[in-house]
Amino acid sequence: MDAADFSAVLSEVRRFVRERVVPLEAEIDEKDEMPADIREAARKMGLFGFALPEEYGGLGLSMYEEAKLMFELGYTTPSLRSMFGTNNGIAGHVLMVGGTEEQKAEWLPRIASGEVLASFALTEPDAGSDPSTLTTRAHLDGDDWVINGAKRYITNAPLADVFMVFARTDADAPRTRGISTFLVPAGTPGLTVAPKDHKMGQFGAWTADVYFDDVRVPAGALVGGEAGLNGGFSTAMGCIAHGRIHISALMVGMAERLVDESVAYASTRKQSGKLIGSFQLVQGLIADSQTDYYAGRATVLEAARAFDAGSDTKIGPSCTKYFASEMVWRVADRAVQVHGGAGYMRGVAVERFYRDARLFRIYEGTSQVQQVIIAKALLGDAARG
Repeated sequence: MDAADFSAVLSEVRRFVRERVVPLEAEIDEKDEMPADIREAARKMGLFGFALPEEYGGLGLSMYEEAKLMFELGYTTPSLRSMFGTNNGIAGHVLMVGGTEEQKAEWLPRIASGEVLASFALTEPDAGSDPSTLTTRAHLDGDDWVINGAKRYITNAPLADVFMVFARTDADAPRTRGISTFLVPAGTPGLTVAPKDHKMGQFGAWTADVYFDDVRVPAGALVGGEAGLNGGFSTAMGCIAHGRIHISALMVGMAERLVDESVAYASTRKQSGKLIGSFQLVQGLIADSQTDYYAGRATVLEAARAFDAGSDTKIGPSCTKYFASEMVWRVADRAVQVHGGAGYMRGVAVERFYRDARLFRIYEGTSQVQQVIIAKALLGDAARG
């Protein structure tokens, strides 16, 4: 995108986040719902398609530009980003990475406009951070594929119009080579979405289990057509690598907000007749958080540059996701500490962000999985003993 145009986008998103969404955070958390007018405003701003190609109605942002946009979106409740994150990220990228031209033309414009909300149905009850062990299966019956199985913690499932479903299509193939991806519209007979999950945090972002009981879809629902058969695992990994940088940038935005909340509180709260910001131990907490934020921002931007260049699409995304998720958790913990007892009270921003931040160390691959990915990539055969 032209630099001036991109700067204008960032400015508009910053105003939207800080003037319209931030004042609604407590309401969103309490009601566990994103207001309809915020959803519509996000559609009009193009936020449902910022990472999708311009030819399909998106903004076509690079990974580096996307990271900067996510810094702004991360300043408020993560449920805002979750509303359109799957369209831009792991769900929309399934079609960008593996879809046929016909599938892209049919679905991407509607995904980019927000007409269609897409969900990424990969995780299962017994297949989380290692999706190669998934057991949902699909078999050919005449000209149709028939899908059976269950998915867990699927973001936006209660609202989704279409699911990108990963299923095992070759039981005899190695675990990572017998998986395919299918486009399954909501309402297809046999597809059932369970009631939304009641989570610790990130209220306003809905997840739910999804069940497939002899769900029948036409041959054209196989992502990538015949060429995509049994290639679903590599498609998923490509989408997840992008998603790890995307979500890491969100965490950086949250860290910035937490630092701002800590500074504001320490600058006004008095103890023993003095502003707590004058106490050196409080200063140390804030200094550590600012340093963490600064390092996280630099790490994300470097990973995004390498991703755009194609020079690092594996270690970099894992490193930045590992660092950023642990970083924002430390910053959130310190923010609560700076606030003292007030930081433990519902209705105080840092208490809400503390709950929200905990999930980042789990989804898009746990911190422990990122450690394994990084170490194996560096050690090669030595990592296998």
